[in-house]
Amino acid sequence: MNWSRGYHALTRALEPFAGLILKRRVKAGKEDAARLSERRGIASLPRPSGKLIWMHGASVGETTMLLPLIQRLLDGDPKLHILVTSGTVTSAELMKTRLPERAFHQYIPLDGPNFIDQFLSHWKPDLAIWAESEIWPNLILKTKASGAKMALINARLSQKSLSGWQKKTHFAEEIFSSFDMILAADHITHHKLKSFGGRVLGQIGNLKTAAPALEFDAAEARYLRNAIGRRPVWLAASTHPAEEADILEAHTAGPGKRANALLVWMPRHPERGDEIAALCAGQDIAQRSKLHSPTSGTSIYIMDTLGEMGLALALADLVFVGGSIHPELTGHNPLEAARASVPILTGPYVASFTHIYDNLFNHNAAMRVTKTDNLGPSVIALLGDPAASRQMARRAFDLAKDSDNILDYTTAKLRGLL
Repeated sequence: MNWSRGYHALTRALEPFAGLILKRRVKAGKEDAARLSERRGIASLPRPSGKLIWMHGASVGETTMLLPLIQRLLDGDPKLHILVTSGTVTSAELMKTRLPERAFHQYIPLDGPNFIDQFLSHWKPDLAIWAESEIWPNLILKTKASGAKMALINARLSQKSLSGWQKKTHFAEEIFSSFDMILAADHITHHKLKSFGGRVLGQIGNLKTAAPALEFDAAEARYLRNAIGRRPVWLAASTHPAEEADILEAHTAGPGKRANALLVWMPRHPERGDEIAALCAGQDIAQRSKLHSPTSGTSIYIMDTLGEMGLALALADLVFVGGSIHPELTGHNPLEAARASVPILTGPYVASFTHIYDNLFNHNAAMRVTKTDNLGPSVIALLGDPAASRQMARRAFDLAKDSDNILDYTTAKLRGLL
């Protein structure tokens, strides 16, 4: 079967239905109604003159990972501009506030042939860079045909995804051999993409380990600390619905009851703040999106705002990195907490960041909670031993600092493609 031709024909046939699909996504809060034309490949900004790098990341995690790389590349060439694309509203909002001068955001077009043609004919990138696992066949093959150089960085495909590509080997070879350079984040991805004919350079590790500490408003942090008082604070970060009832129970039966601790709660998706508030009915809560301030009596402070993880970490005596305490979850990056020198707790399900967590555990730089019943006692134990917690956090900070060479290597290789 010719997968490439079949995929091209199918996506072309689906293009007339794009309007209906996008309208439904707008109603679900998954699209920006004011910028829907970008999803059809129609640019809302002019192309700047000179060299243009186009970088694409699926959502908040990938685009945030690209920020230090963007700054490095811009610093090296004062005439360079960078277009960043992503597919989610939250990532677009974050890029609006975080991108430096000479970098700008557009939504990625749907993977229809005509949409891609319009996108590429306008932007004419000199170099196209994909981050991690966002593989859209029309986008890749048409970008290759346009003559742009192409790179896949921090390539990190799941075993399920790689097995899917294995079933259509010729299609996989066509896709992954299109890249002029692939930098893999882990051994399995490195090996498989090389077997598909990809130009895979040596495995260098996960680019997400190479990022600056998150910024935050120091004056706001002082204000919140004064409002909270001299109480211990633990942070539940990037939480998912499947684990949130357990987090609430752990807090109310453990640190909230026995240590008078404040739980700062940041759901993975900030728009779920009202859901968290409803779950916490009966507790003394404050909700940041509603401009509430915590007090010395607040039990749970819901930080349901975008781009404020740095502020939350500045308040915390320890952090539980969510997305990790139920089998259907695969963990989140703990290195933001490591760079902030905050002691790290996680659940056992961290498949997306196995290498990073193994390194932390091997150096006694993080603690794993093996079951939900242990979360509350583990928080109390760390809060009750500040000296040991500080030592653990210091070891994690040192490990995070050692990863800067990954960013240096990636930057140098991309400059070489230009």
